[in-house]
Amino acid sequence: MANRLADATSPYLQQHADNPVDWYPWGPEAFAEAARRDVPVLLSIGYAACHWCHVMAHESFEDPAIAGLLNENFVNVKVDREERPDIDAVYMTATQAMTGSGGWPMTCFLTPEGEPFHCGTYYPPTPRPGMPSFPQLIDAVAQAWHERNDEVREAAGRIVAGLAEQTAPLPAAAVDESTLVSAVAALTTGFDRGNGGFGGAPKFPPSMVLEFLLRHHERTADRSALRMVEQTCAAMARGGLYDQLAGGFARYSVDAQWIVPHFEKMLYDNALLVRVYAHLARRTGSAFAERIATETVEFLLTELRTEQGGFAASLDADTDGVEGSTYVWTPAELIDVLGAEDGAWAARLLAVTEEGSFEHGSSTLRLLADPDGEPEADSAAAEPAATEAVATEATQTESAGAPGWQRWQRIRTTLRVARDRRSQPARDDKVVTAWNGLTITALAEAGTALGRADWIAAAVEAAELLLSLHFADGRLLRSSRDGTAGSARAVLEDYGSLAQGLLALHQATAAPRWLTEAETLLDATLRHFADPEVSGLFHDTADDAERLVRRPSDPGDNASPSGASAAAEALLTASALTGPERAGRYRAAAEEALARAGVLVARSPRFAGHWLTVAEGMITGPLQIAVAAGTDESGAAELLATARSLAPGGTVVVAGLGDDQGVPLLADRTSIGGAAAAYVCRGYVCDLPLTEAAELRAALTR
Repeated sequence: MANRLADATSPYLQQHADNPVDWYPWGPEAFAEAARRDVPVLLSIGYAACHWCHVMAHESFEDPAIAGLLNENFVNVKVDREERPDIDAVYMTATQAMTGSGGWPMTCFLTPEGEPFHCGTYYPPTPRPGMPSFPQLIDAVAQAWHERNDEVREAAGRIVAGLAEQTAPLPAAAVDESTLVSAVAALTTGFDRGNGGFGGAPKFPPSMVLEFLLRHHERTADRSALRMVEQTCAAMARGGLYDQLAGGFARYSVDAQWIVPHFEKMLYDNALLVRVYAHLARRTGSAFAERIATETVEFLLTELRTEQGGFAASLDADTDGVEGSTYVWTPAELIDVLGAEDGAWAARLLAVTEEGSFEHGSSTLRLLADPDGEPEADSAAAEPAATEAVATEATQTESAGAPGWQRWQRIRTTLRVARDRRSQPARDDKVVTAWNGLTITALAEAGTALGRADWIAAAVEAAELLLSLHFADGRLLRSSRDGTAGSARAVLEDYGSLAQGLLALHQATAAPRWLTEAETLLDATLRHFADPEVSGLFHDTADDAERLVRRPSDPGDNASPSGASAAAEALLTASALTGPERAGRYRAAAEEALARAGVLVARSPRFAGHWLTVAEGMITGPLQIAVAAGTDESGAAELLATARSLAPGGTVVVAGLGDDQGVPLLADRTSIGGAAAAYVCRGYVCDLPLTEAAELRAALTR
């Protein structure tokens, strides 16, 4: 049996390379073999950090008997959803249509033409109540294919036709001030006032919704929007979702109280949350938010940064096949590492109890109490981690010099060293273009907001890697690993997210190159992904990409921005930074894309957070600030600091000497009488240049 996965750039595919299943990677060879043998294709889709993907692999794909059934009756194809999001999107839609839900591992049976006729998710090796065993399913599908082949093929054709109708473009609808006010009202109705966040369990970090609410508060002074952000940020970062020892957020909480996470850590989650916490710190002066942003960036740079300067996709949920074992503690383990006195203190502080909050008497770590005061003797007294009282933590000052904080930092370091001696979760070290684009944006924005030039330098290094390895002849690839580019072509989210990251770098550095490269990406986006017949419609795959049974075009923001909303944000930002020859075209494309998502924004604001963020930027202009220094370096620095601390999210800010070549925002803008000057424009209207920081502060706060 050929080992066709051994040389894959995907760690997920390599995890299955030695299975007794005769796996094929996705490609024409697999479907040609299915047609030659006249058998269906079994399509299995997952990703490296997926807990239940590992479970199904151990139970079924490593079992010689089950593998024998698969090899006899199917051509078996394994796909990494992170490497091929286009394939995942097509068959996830089919799975949701057939079953009412979806997830990973995803298990689909296809005709040799790629049409799905039966889809599901996880299947156990033996029957369970309401769930057939995987061998039973294999036998039933194989029998149906051989005995009722015409019926199966006809059903597959109907499914594909139904999916085309189901995924037709939404009608265009305006997104205006009333839409945004209604969105805030809907979010307020769905807000969990006791625990922060939205909805019940499982609870995901609503990073894009929080960014929208922050921008809405900045524009309207809506205190309720800010309170939802503060409470949710406090609850997430004080709970088990957040790694109290090493920084960084897990994928989601299995409960509504943010106590027990699903332990995998994804790059995109942490990039989006760095942006939110840095924005909150900049807007409110919160030392708490600044600490969480800083610790999360440290996690990115320490745990996910690759040797080449990019950022790895994720850390696994499991360690040696056991979920969360790296991260959880018992009181006895704390005492063993810290000694009796510090161990007992840490157990109270971190809500580690004899009963445990996780499994087998172990607990996740939650920093519910203030280390600057003595923790409650009964940790349950601090249990409501996200009450409205705790929300005030987001604006309280944390004093690193206070005795409690000094003790906590000493204990934190000791526990981290001890934890590092445990077995560690595996890392999926492929570098995904879109997620690295989100990270570049987060590092550039957080670096400018919090005065960290080293974070901006890390963003530059990641951008250099992507442009040298993932980018050729004006087109992008989806991913790389160990400095070797993968074969999968980039999708829309890759173009939009990377373009936005490059535009953030242009603002952080004033280097013309980043704007030029972003324009190249956006021109390719409009050329290859925009529908030529439907205004504002973007497809997730290029017009010359591999043809699947359906060309995906999903406008919804999910765990990360949709491809269309990512592209819209980049187009809007670029329209305020580029020269007149492109500005109008980019602006019009962003406006049309937002209108095409208008129905989604109005109906489901929780799943349109990034669209709402774009809409806020569109209503504010976006605001443009150009700082021309001339020879007045100190004056320019003060103006720039004022702009970056007070300008609302989405504002474009660029500083230079004045009339800098290759920087359109500084064109014809110079210092005034030897003094540095700030030029402020809102939409199509500009103020007179300002030379005093106080004047700029007044202009930005009026």
